[in-house]
Amino acid sequence: MSRANLARRFTVLVGRPPMTYLRERRLALAADLLREPDATLAAVADRVGFANPFALSAAFKREHGISPSEYRTREARPEI
Repeated sequence: MSRANLARRFTVLVGRPPMTYLRERRLALAADLLREPDATLAAVADRVGFANPFALSAAFKREHGISPSEYRTREARPEI
């Protein structure tokens, strides 16, 4: 199957193009990981597949409208 055909089928089934879906999933996982107080931005970036923390930060801010550090401050899980 060609990439174009795969992309068309994926879009019909999932409702968005493959790369959009992948970006959204990676950023959702990053948001979840940022709630962990011990996770560094570099570790989160590496875990979700971004080249570096700067790339993650830029994509995160584009998607969520706030920086990862602001998100972490707002959404931090309370320590038990």
